[in-house]
Amino acid sequence: MSALAPPAGAPAAVRDRPAPRLRRPKPARSPWLHVAMVPVTLLWLSPIVFVLFVAIRSYDDIAGRGLGAFPASFSLDGFATALTQGGVLRSLGNSVLVTVCAVVASLALSSFAAYALSRFDIPFRRTILLTMLAGNLLPPQILLVPVSSITEAIGIGDTLTALVVVQVGFGIGFYTFVLHGFMRSLPNEVFEAARLDGAGPGGIFWRIVLPLSRPSLAALAALATTWIFNDLIWAMTVLRTEAKFPITAALLNLQGGFASAWNVVAAGALIAAVPTAIVFFLFQKQFVSGLLVGANK
Repeated sequence: MSALAPPAGAPAAVRDRPAPRLRRPKPARSPWLHVAMVPVTLLWLSPIVFVLFVAIRSYDDIAGRGLGAFPASFSLDGFATALTQGGVLRSLGNSVLVTVCAVVASLALSSFAAYALSRFDIPFRRTILLTMLAGNLLPPQILLVPVSSITEAIGIGDTLTALVVVQVGFGIGFYTFVLHGFMRSLPNEVFEAARLDGAGPGGIFWRIVLPLSRPSLAALAALATTWIFNDLIWAMTVLRTEAKFPITAALLNLQGGFASAWNVVAAGALIAAVPTAIVFFLFQKQFVSGLLVGANK
């Protein structure tokens, strides 16, 4: 769109001033997208609403009127039973402990490895990166027996430490691959300016690389929290004692111990879903920005 030029007889200061450009009006947003997303949203929320209705019903209401009936009573006995008799509260603490330790250790080690592989001339660094990523392509079913035998052999079998080590070992390859791509895209001018100011490799990492990598780290933290907190296969592989089970294994036992008490099972499932939902909503903005990093490069 052409700019508006000042008249020929205008003062020099006015003629030298850049001419303003007319702003193109923003197109009106169509409401049809929101209209189309309403049934999709309702369909996505329907299982959660159904589980919520089951959790707040009493056992007598479910037994007398059926599982699919509309709630005719309101009771929190299912939540109380799941937290006390079902061991959900203890297992929830185990899951939080394992998740926090595994996420922090995984991202710390991955950031170190990604920084070294992206900024230093390491021999066969591409081979190292691809080897770390290839480990995530192996089906976990073929590794259950070897992983269980290794944890028993090194003396950490049936401990939460073993579960943390396994989660870190199987996640560090993917996290390093993602962080390597982001750190490699950082401009070299920033690193050259830091070296001229006397910063060493450690100072550059702590003061420049980590702050700039915050969106990617937040996105990976949200993903890692969801994966580790919801994991069941590795928990059943390395753990034997019921008191050390995470929330996923506890829900499996809860379903077996309270097979007919559907309100207890539904309450335990809702309790288990709360931590990951909180993490997602807290890191939602960073998660979206981290997924879009490098999209415009």
